[in-house]
Amino acid sequence: MKHIPVLLSAVLDALGDISGKHIVDCTFGAGGYTRAFLERGAAVTAFDRDPNVLVDVEKFKTEFGDRFNFIPKPFSNLAEISGPFDAIVFDLGISSMQIDIPERGFSFRADAPLDMRMSEQGTTAAQLIAESDVNDLANILREYGDVRKATILARAMKDTLPQTTFELRDLIHNPKDIAPVFQALRIAVNDEMGEVRSALEAVPDLLNAGGKCICVTFHSLEDRIVKNTFRNWTTVPGDPRLPTVGTAPFVAIKMALPTQQELDENPRARSAHMRGVIKSY
Repeated sequence: MKHIPVLLSAVLDALGDISGKHIVDCTFGAGGYTRAFLERGAAVTAFDRDPNVLVDVEKFKTEFGDRFNFIPKPFSNLAEISGPFDAIVFDLGISSMQIDIPERGFSFRADAPLDMRMSEQGTTAAQLIAESDVNDLANILREYGDVRKATILARAMKDTLPQTTFELRDLIHNPKDIAPVFQALRIAVNDEMGEVRSALEAVPDLLNAGGKCICVTFHSLEDRIVKNTFRNWTTVPGDPRLPTVGTAPFVAIKMALPTQQELDENPRARSAHMRGVIKSY
């Protein structure tokens, strides 16, 4: 399936005129956001931990020269780079190219090793199942997939130790639980929620005054982290029971959802939310 950047128009509208500005794209993926920023005259520093993006990275370096810089690391390493920047953008969750390569083991629609590692390093989903006890595995299924009969399913997974996507899929008796189980394991394997929290902690110190942080989320867990973080940033500091004269460190940008036209063109956008903030000082 052709890669279509989700909520790109909304992101570009929120960023405004970016010519001559320096933007961090924390999730390079197939390069959709990065290309749009570069074509509008910005310089881009991009992160991605997936080694499969390197072919596109080399093409971008050839096409855009020193306006494009790539860091082959997870975006949780954001604090390691030196700002300030005019915008930091996150397109969270799994990328379409990861789903569309069956041997990566992200999808239950094709039989493949039960891998799910975005970086292709570390513990696979099959190893996570083997190394976790029933309680820990059940907690993963509940917390990251909202799976109701999590303990029963966790015990079945421990008893059979699935090695492929189809072996795992066939353990799940309720078809409605298949996608949530795969999501839960993927989030745990890649520490996706920890990645988001770590990266967001670094954002305030890396933005110029007037700089923007834009996040596109795809499920409630990551969206809750972003929403709560942005709420804290846009709250006036001090005791709310007392008169205050300060201003909040950030101002909120209006949330955006996919238009019907975008949903018609790209069904994968159906759960997307865009949230953003502008740094006040």
